[in-house]
Amino acid sequence: MEHASGWVDVPHAQIYWESIGNPDGVPVLYLHGGPGGSLGRGGYRKRHDPNRFRTIGLDQRGCGKSTPAAQDDLDHLGHNTTKTLIGDIEAVRTRLGIKQWIVTGVSWGSTLALAYALQHPDRVLGIALVAVTTSSRAEIQWITEDIGRVFPEEWSRFQRESGDVPGERLVEAYARRLAGKDRDDAHLAALAWDRWESTHISLDPEWTPGPMFDDDRQRMTFALLVTHYWANDGFLTGGNEIAPRIHQLDGIPGYLIHGRRDISGPVATAWQLHQRWRTSQLLVVEEEGHGGRVSMEALTRAVEEIAAGIA
Repeated sequence: MEHASGWVDVPHAQIYWESIGNPDGVPVLYLHGGPGGSLGRGGYRKRHDPNRFRTIGLDQRGCGKSTPAAQDDLDHLGHNTTKTLIGDIEAVRTRLGIKQWIVTGVSWGSTLALAYALQHPDRVLGIALVAVTTSSRAEIQWITEDIGRVFPEEWSRFQRESGDVPGERLVEAYARRLAGKDRDDAHLAALAWDRWESTHISLDPEWTPGPMFDDDRQRMTFALLVTHYWANDGFLTGGNEIAPRIHQLDGIPGYLIHGRRDISGPVATAWQLHQRWRTSQLLVVEEEGHGGRVSMEALTRAVEEIAAGIA
Protein backbone atom coordinates (compact mmCIF):
# COMPACT_ATOMS: atom_id res chain seq x y z
CA MET A 1 0.00 0.00 0.00
CA GLU A 2 1.14 3.50 -0.84
CA HIS A 3 0.76 6.58 1.33
CA ALA A 4 2.91 9.23 -0.30
CA SER A 5 2.77 13.01 -0.40
CA GLY A 6 4.76 15.96 -1.68
CA TRP A 7 4.71 19.22 -3.58
CA VAL A 8 4.92 20.05 -7.28
CA ASP A 9 6.59 23.29 -8.30
CA VAL A 10 4.46 25.39 -10.65
CA PRO A 11 4.72 29.08 -11.56
CA HIS A 12 4.26 31.22 -8.42
CA ALA A 13 3.26 28.25 -6.23
CA GLN A 14 3.90 24.78 -4.85
CA ILE A 15 0.95 22.38 -5.06
CA TYR A 16 0.55 19.80 -2.29
CA TRP A 17 -0.57 16.30 -3.28
CA GLU A 18 -1.28 12.96 -1.60
CA SER A 19 -1.48 9.46 -3.06
CA ILE A 20 -3.08 6.62 -1.09
CA GLY A 21 -3.82 2.97 -1.87
CA ASN A 22 -2.58 0.56 -4.52
CA PRO A 23 0.11 2.18 -6.75
CA ASP A 24 -1.07 -0.10 -9.57
CA GLY A 25 -4.77 0.45 -8.91
CA VAL A 26 -7.26 2.55 -10.85
CA PRO A 27 -6.30 6.20 -10.23
CA VAL A 28 -9.04 8.39 -8.71
CA LEU A 29 -8.57 12.15 -8.39
CA TYR A 30 -10.45 14.04 -5.66
CA LEU A 31 -11.04 17.79 -6.04
CA HIS A 32 -12.13 19.61 -2.89
CA GLY A 33 -14.67 22.37 -2.56
CA GLY A 34 -14.40 26.10 -2.06
CA PRO A 35 -12.80 27.74 -3.92
CA GLY A 36 -10.46 28.06 -0.97
CA GLY A 37 -11.23 24.81 0.82
CA SER A 38 -8.66 22.06 1.33
CA LEU A 39 -8.21 18.33 1.78
CA GLY A 40 -8.92 19.00 5.45
CA ARG A 41 -8.78 15.94 7.65
CA GLY A 42 -8.55 13.67 4.65
CA GLY A 43 -11.87 11.87 4.86
CA TYR A 44 -11.69 11.36 1.10
CA ARG A 45 -8.83 8.89 1.66
CA LYS A 46 -11.24 6.28 3.07
CA ARG A 47 -13.78 6.57 0.27
CA HIS A 48 -12.34 3.96 -2.12
CA ASP A 49 -11.02 0.43 -1.66
CA PRO A 50 -7.23 0.85 -1.20
CA ASN A 51 -6.62 -2.58 -2.72
CA ARG A 52 -8.36 -1.62 -5.94
CA PHE A 53 -7.81 2.12 -6.25
CA ARG A 54 -5.05 4.69 -6.04
CA THR A 55 -6.70 7.80 -4.59
CA ILE A 56 -5.03 11.16 -5.24
CA GLY A 57 -5.91 14.45 -3.57
CA LEU A 58 -4.42 17.90 -3.92
CA ASP A 59 -4.80 21.22 -2.16
CA GLN A 60 -5.68 23.75 -4.82
CA ARG A 61 -3.46 26.77 -5.41
CA GLY A 62 -3.42 29.24 -2.52
CA CYS A 63 -5.08 27.03 0.10
CA GLY A 64 -4.49 24.09 2.41
CA LYS A 65 -0.90 22.88 2.41
CA SER A 66 -0.15 24.39 -0.98
CA THR A 67 2.06 27.46 -0.75
CA PRO A 68 1.98 30.37 -0.59
CA ALA A 69 -1.42 30.93 1.01
CA ALA A 70 -3.52 33.29 -1.09
CA GLN A 71 -3.62 36.04 1.55
CA ASP A 72 0.18 35.95 1.79
CA ASP A 73 0.63 36.51 -1.95
CA LEU A 74 -1.97 39.05 -2.99
CA ASP A 75 0.29 40.34 -5.77
CA HIS A 76 -0.21 37.04 -7.63
CA LEU A 77 -3.91 36.59 -6.86
CA GLY A 78 -4.70 37.38 -10.49
CA HIS A 79 -2.81 34.24 -11.52
CA ASN A 80 -5.22 32.09 -9.50
CA THR A 81 -7.80 31.15 -12.15
CA THR A 82 -9.58 28.01 -13.28
CA LYS A 83 -7.20 27.71 -16.22
CA THR A 84 -4.26 27.83 -13.82
CA LEU A 85 -5.82 25.21 -11.54
CA ILE A 86 -6.26 22.90 -14.52
CA GLY A 87 -2.57 23.37 -15.26
CA ASP A 88 -1.76 22.53 -11.63
CA ILE A 89 -3.80 19.32 -11.86
CA GLU A 90 -1.89 18.34 -14.98
CA ALA A 91 1.40 19.03 -13.19
CA VAL A 92 0.39 16.62 -10.41
CA ARG A 93 -0.76 14.00 -12.91
CA THR A 94 2.54 14.22 -14.76
CA ARG A 95 4.56 14.05 -11.54
CA LEU A 96 2.73 10.88 -10.46
CA GLY A 97 3.03 9.25 -13.87
CA ILE A 98 -0.71 8.81 -14.34
CA LYS A 99 -2.03 8.46 -17.89
CA GLN A 100 -5.77 8.56 -17.12
CA TRP A 101 -7.89 8.76 -13.99
CA ILE A 102 -11.41 8.87 -12.67
CA VAL A 103 -12.14 12.47 -11.67
CA THR A 104 -14.31 13.22 -8.63
CA GLY A 105 -15.28 16.48 -7.01
CA VAL A 106 -17.61 18.00 -4.44
CA SER A 107 -19.30 21.42 -4.73
CA TRP A 108 -16.75 23.81 -6.32
CA GLY A 109 -14.68 20.68 -6.92
CA SER A 110 -17.39 19.54 -9.33
CA THR A 111 -17.02 22.76 -11.34
CA LEU A 112 -13.27 22.25 -11.50
CA ALA A 113 -13.69 18.57 -12.40
CA LEU A 114 -15.97 19.42 -15.32
CA ALA A 115 -13.73 22.25 -16.52
CA TYR A 116 -10.73 19.91 -16.36
CA ALA A 117 -12.55 17.14 -18.23
CA LEU A 118 -13.64 19.53 -20.97
CA GLN A 119 -10.04 20.68 -21.37
CA HIS A 120 -8.49 17.20 -21.19
CA PRO A 121 -11.16 14.58 -22.03
CA ASP A 122 -8.47 12.11 -23.08
CA ARG A 123 -7.19 12.04 -19.49
CA VAL A 124 -10.57 11.16 -17.98
CA LEU A 125 -11.92 7.63 -17.49
CA GLY A 126 -15.11 8.81 -15.83
CA ILE A 127 -16.53 11.57 -13.66
CA ALA A 128 -18.40 11.34 -10.33
CA LEU A 129 -19.64 14.52 -8.67
CA VAL A 130 -21.49 15.50 -5.50
CA ALA A 131 -23.32 18.83 -4.90
CA VAL A 132 -22.98 19.73 -8.57
CA THR A 133 -22.10 23.30 -9.55
CA THR A 134 -20.84 25.03 -12.67
CA SER A 135 -20.14 28.47 -11.08
CA SER A 136 -22.29 30.22 -13.68
CA ARG A 137 -23.41 33.82 -13.23
CA ALA A 138 -26.95 32.57 -12.50
CA GLU A 139 -25.75 30.23 -9.73
CA ILE A 140 -23.62 32.94 -8.14
CA GLN A 141 -26.49 35.43 -8.40
CA TRP A 142 -28.71 32.96 -6.56
CA ILE A 143 -26.32 32.13 -3.71
CA THR A 144 -25.27 35.74 -3.05
CA GLU A 145 -28.39 37.76 -3.87
CA ASP A 146 -31.60 35.97 -4.83
CA ILE A 147 -31.53 33.51 -1.94
CA GLY A 148 -32.01 36.56 0.26
CA ARG A 149 -35.72 36.00 -0.29
CA VAL A 150 -35.35 32.90 1.89
CA PHE A 151 -33.14 34.55 4.52
CA PRO A 152 -34.17 38.24 4.37
CA GLU A 153 -32.94 39.12 7.87
CA GLU A 154 -29.41 37.81 7.41
CA TRP A 155 -29.19 38.88 3.77
CA SER A 156 -30.02 42.46 4.77
CA ARG A 157 -27.08 42.36 7.17
CA PHE A 158 -24.89 40.72 4.53
CA GLN A 159 -25.72 43.52 2.11
CA ARG A 160 -25.30 46.25 4.71
CA GLU A 161 -21.86 44.98 5.73
CA SER A 162 -20.67 44.50 2.13
CA GLY A 163 -19.54 48.09 1.59
CA ASP A 164 -20.89 47.91 -1.95
CA VAL A 165 -21.01 50.98 -4.16
CA PRO A 166 -23.67 51.73 -6.80
CA GLY A 167 -23.52 49.27 -9.67
CA GLU A 168 -21.37 46.78 -7.76
CA ARG A 169 -22.56 43.25 -7.08
CA LEU A 170 -22.26 42.14 -3.46
CA VAL A 171 -19.75 39.44 -4.37
CA GLU A 172 -17.65 42.06 -6.17
CA ALA A 173 -17.71 44.32 -3.10
CA TYR A 174 -16.54 41.52 -0.83
CA ALA A 175 -13.88 40.42 -3.34
CA ARG A 176 -12.54 43.98 -3.54
CA ARG A 177 -12.28 44.35 0.24
CA LEU A 178 -10.88 40.88 0.88
CA ALA A 179 -8.06 41.49 -1.62
CA GLY A 180 -7.48 45.08 -0.51
CA LYS A 181 -4.50 46.63 1.23
CA ASP A 182 -6.50 47.36 4.41
CA ARG A 183 -6.16 43.95 6.03
CA ASP A 184 -8.17 44.98 9.10
CA ASP A 185 -11.08 45.73 6.79
CA ALA A 186 -10.46 42.45 4.97
CA HIS A 187 -10.74 40.68 8.32
CA LEU A 188 -14.16 42.24 8.91
CA ALA A 189 -15.26 41.28 5.40
CA ALA A 190 -14.16 37.67 6.01
CA LEU A 191 -16.22 37.52 9.21
CA ALA A 192 -19.30 38.85 7.39
CA TRP A 193 -18.80 36.41 4.52
CA ASP A 194 -18.42 33.50 6.93
CA ARG A 195 -21.65 34.47 8.69
CA TRP A 196 -23.51 34.51 5.35
CA GLU A 197 -22.08 31.12 4.31
CA SER A 198 -23.27 29.58 7.57
CA THR A 199 -26.72 31.12 7.00
CA HIS A 200 -27.54 29.88 3.51
CA ILE A 201 -26.28 26.37 4.33
CA SER A 202 -28.47 26.26 7.44
CA LEU A 203 -31.37 24.34 5.86
CA ASP A 204 -29.05 21.42 5.19
CA PRO A 205 -30.19 18.52 7.41
CA GLU A 206 -26.60 17.99 8.60
CA TRP A 207 -25.93 21.67 9.36
CA THR A 208 -24.36 22.51 12.71
CA PRO A 209 -25.00 26.04 14.02
CA GLY A 210 -21.97 28.29 14.25
CA PRO A 211 -19.28 29.80 12.05
CA MET A 212 -17.94 27.90 9.07
CA PHE A 213 -14.35 28.43 10.26
CA ASP A 214 -12.91 28.98 13.73
CA ASP A 215 -9.39 29.63 12.44
CA ASP A 216 -8.81 33.19 11.19
CA ARG A 217 -6.40 32.16 8.44
CA GLN A 218 -8.66 29.43 7.09
CA ARG A 219 -11.59 31.85 7.15
CA MET A 220 -9.59 34.43 5.21
CA THR A 221 -8.32 31.89 2.67
CA PHE A 222 -11.82 30.65 1.96
CA ALA A 223 -13.50 34.06 1.77
CA LEU A 224 -10.71 35.57 -0.34
CA LEU A 225 -10.67 32.79 -2.91
CA VAL A 226 -14.38 32.10 -3.12
CA THR A 227 -15.16 35.78 -3.74
CA HIS A 228 -12.22 36.08 -6.17
CA TYR A 229 -13.64 33.22 -8.24
CA TRP A 230 -17.31 34.10 -7.90
CA ALA A 231 -16.76 37.76 -8.78
CA ASN A 232 -15.24 36.45 -12.02
CA ASP A 233 -17.94 33.83 -12.73
CA GLY A 234 -15.47 31.05 -11.96
CA PHE A 235 -13.21 32.36 -14.74
CA LEU A 236 -15.48 30.40 -17.07
CA THR A 237 -16.78 33.01 -19.49
CA GLY A 238 -16.34 33.97 -23.15
CA GLY A 239 -17.33 30.58 -24.49
CA ASN A 240 -15.82 28.63 -21.61
CA GLU A 241 -19.09 28.24 -19.69
CA ILE A 242 -19.64 24.61 -18.71
CA ALA A 243 -23.33 23.98 -19.44
CA PRO A 244 -23.26 24.89 -23.16
CA ARG A 245 -20.24 22.59 -23.68
CA ILE A 246 -21.25 19.64 -21.50
CA HIS A 247 -22.33 17.58 -24.54
CA GLN A 248 -18.65 17.39 -25.44
CA LEU A 249 -18.32 14.85 -22.61
CA ASP A 250 -20.69 12.40 -24.32
CA GLY A 251 -19.00 9.00 -24.22
CA ILE A 252 -17.44 9.63 -20.82
CA PRO A 253 -19.51 8.08 -18.00
CA GLY A 254 -20.71 10.68 -15.54
CA TYR A 255 -22.55 10.53 -12.22
CA LEU A 256 -24.28 13.66 -10.93
CA ILE A 257 -25.24 13.25 -7.26
CA HIS A 258 -27.22 16.05 -5.65
CA GLY A 259 -29.28 16.63 -2.50
CA ARG A 260 -32.90 17.63 -3.01
CA ARG A 261 -32.67 19.91 0.05
CA ASP A 262 -29.63 21.79 -1.19
CA ILE A 263 -31.05 25.29 -1.20
CA SER A 264 -27.62 26.93 -1.63
CA GLY A 265 -27.18 25.14 -4.95
CA PRO A 266 -30.56 23.89 -6.22
CA VAL A 267 -30.71 20.58 -8.04
CA ALA A 268 -31.67 22.37 -11.27
CA THR A 269 -28.01 22.69 -12.22
CA ALA A 270 -27.37 18.95 -12.02
CA TRP A 271 -30.63 18.24 -13.87
CA GLN A 272 -29.80 20.65 -16.69
CA LEU A 273 -26.36 19.10 -17.17
CA HIS A 274 -27.89 15.64 -17.22
CA GLN A 275 -30.30 16.68 -19.98
CA ARG A 276 -27.38 17.71 -22.20
CA TRP A 277 -24.88 14.97 -21.30
CA ARG A 278 -26.18 11.70 -22.74
CA THR A 279 -23.74 9.42 -20.91
CA SER A 280 -24.48 10.90 -17.49
CA GLN A 281 -26.67 9.59 -14.70
CA LEU A 282 -28.51 11.82 -12.22
CA LEU A 283 -29.05 10.69 -8.63
CA VAL A 284 -31.12 12.99 -6.43
CA VAL A 285 -30.73 12.24 -2.72
CA GLU A 286 -34.08 13.23 -1.27
CA GLU A 287 -33.05 13.52 2.38
CA GLU A 288 -29.82 15.51 2.02
CA GLY A 289 -28.66 19.03 1.28
CA HIS A 290 -25.20 20.12 0.11
CA GLY A 291 -23.54 16.72 0.31
CA GLY A 292 -23.76 14.23 3.17
CA ARG A 293 -23.24 10.60 4.11
CA VAL A 294 -25.67 9.12 1.58
CA SER A 295 -24.26 11.27 -1.23
CA MET A 296 -20.70 10.23 -0.41
CA GLU A 297 -21.70 6.56 -0.33
CA ALA A 298 -23.24 7.07 -3.76
CA LEU A 299 -19.97 8.62 -4.94
CA THR A 300 -18.08 5.53 -3.80
CA ARG A 301 -20.48 3.27 -5.73
CA ALA A 302 -20.25 5.50 -8.81
CA VAL A 303 -16.45 5.18 -8.87
CA GLU A 304 -16.74 1.43 -8.53
CA GLU A 305 -19.20 1.29 -11.44
CA ILE A 306 -16.92 3.40 -13.62
CA ALA A 307 -13.99 1.14 -12.77
CA ALA A 308 -16.04 -1.96 -13.57
CA GLY A 309 -16.88 -0.50 -16.95
CA ILE A 310 -13.24 -0.01 -17.91
CA ALA A 311 -11.88 -3.26 -16.47
